[in-house]
Amino acid sequence: MKALGIFVGLIIAAASSLAAEWVTYEGRSGPGKGKHIVMISGDEEYRSEEALPMLGKILAVRHGFKVTVLFPINPETGEIDPNNQTNVVGLHHLKSADLVYLFTRFREFPDEQMKHFDDYLQSGKPLIAIRTSTHAFQYSRNKNSKYAHYDWRGKNPWVGGFGQEVLGETWISHHGVHAKESARGVIVEENKDHPVLRGVKDVWGPSDVYGVVNLKPTDKILMRGQVLKGMKAEDAAVEGKKNDPMMPMVWIRDYKWPNGKTTRSFTSTIGAAVDLQSEDMRRMFVNASYWLTGLEVPQKANVEYVGSYEPTFFSFNGAKKGVKPSAHELRD
Repeated sequence: MKALGIFVGLIIAAASSLAAEWVTYEGRSGPGKGKHIVMISGDEEYRSEEALPMLGKILAVRHGFKVTVLFPINPETGEIDPNNQTNVVGLHHLKSADLVYLFTRFREFPDEQMKHFDDYLQSGKPLIAIRTSTHAFQYSRNKNSKYAHYDWRGKNPWVGGFGQEVLGETWISHHGVHAKESARGVIVEENKDHPVLRGVKDVWGPSDVYGVVNLKPTDKILMRGQVLKGMKAEDAAVEGKKNDPMMPMVWIRDYKWPNGKTTRSFTSTIGAAVDLQSEDMRRMFVNASYWLTGLEVPQKANVEYVGSYEPTFFSFNGAKKGVKPSAHELRD
């Protein structure tokens, strides 16, 4: 009997250890109840490991969605390590996902992990892609991987890799001067009544505008990025060709797979952790979550923080040290 108790204890301990490698927010009351969102973080610069848990808490507590946030994990310490490009734990959760958020940069997941992501996309379910997700993958170690065509540089049969093929754009350039020229979102007049923009008027963030040149006429641009002269919201727009025309910043694409299924993606090249201090930017992502899961978008979605939010400014090697996923758990 004692041996059985020890065995059960070991199983519980192992399960607790495994669960600690990601965080799940169980949906409370709200229209999103019954819908599961999986968020994949993993970039070295823009603090996706801070941004996505904040959005996940809002979606769960304010709107009822179940949200699971995945992180790049150091397998030796169990800590979140954005510089680890080859290990995001928990991608099997995509099997039950109704919507996936992707906020990664130059990742190379092992094939057994990447299969979950590829299977999800080819099932025709929707995707929200943020900032560096235009260059989400880079296959430099296992160049013979069956998923090497996801590489941002483009490999047969995909020109421009996952970003350009599925989302509409790969990495091109910093169109604004990085860390010196911030960005304001300007709504495209002809699409101002789109549900994703409901209640959205003022979008600004310290991140610069990205170069975007490969979108197709069938891609729907909701917002363009206006380059500002400085790093404050009240700074004037840069004059001249840089803003004429302004680069696409938020758009929607429908991508049809060879199996006949279609993935609808919502891409925003703004959305770093510090950018998301913009209330209307948070609202835009919450609206997109409703719209992509087939729910009626609220007139003015509640995007009040759940708990405190003090994001780290973007920089390489700027991630907080010693943080485990459990640090992002909900606490009443």
